[in-house]
Amino acid sequence: MFELLHQGGPVMWPLVFLSLFGFVIFIERALYLHKGQIRTKDFLAGIKNLLRKRRLVEALTVCEETPGPVPIIVKAALLHHDEGENRMRGAVQAAAIVEIPMLERRIASLAAIARVSPILGLLGTVTIMYKTLQLVQAEGAYAHQGVVAGGLSESLVVTAFGLLIAVLAQLTFHFLSGRVRALVTDMEYSGHEIMQFLLRELPHDDKAVE
Repeated sequence: MFELLHQGGPVMWPLVFLSLFGFVIFIERALYLHKGQIRTKDFLAGIKNLLRKRRLVEALTVCEETPGPVPIIVKAALLHHDEGENRMRGAVQAAAIVEIPMLERRIASLAAIARVSPILGLLGTVTIMYKTLQLVQAEGAYAHQGVVAGGLSESLVVTAFGLLIAVLAQLTFHFLSGRVRALVTDMEYSGHEIMQFLLRELPHDDKAVE
């Protein structure tokens, strides 16, 4: 590993830093999004069952104790269930506006790493080839073929490393973006379902929740 770092030249160190930075972001975001993933239908079924029994406080407690953005959306609807459809819908949308950026936080950094890494690899290649040409010019007609071969080898190392980081960063970016889209879909579904339940399916005597 240290041999490769030495061969790739000074540009290899920024590439190593980018790879470690991207790895830390991926692990942190993957754990965060996994924690927020719940069985939405089962969760909503439990909340609806509590509301049918007029146990609003217990339903709110369940929302507070359950991790993830879906319980926050449901909680917003419950807190404003008696203020009319428009106010309740506004509360749900406001909660979603707060939660979505938290889900997307730092994921764009992976896309930036995917774009920057090949450019750094190219910069390292140009730097190494320039240094190689200087050595060839210094030796003139007596330049050894090993100098050129060594320069080509080093430039290929840094180029390949930059491309590898870019590929991995792009894959992790798409993976995490897919998880975010899944959570956003669950948020939209749960918000719609709980609002429909509160507005139409519950008995209309004080919305059957107290």
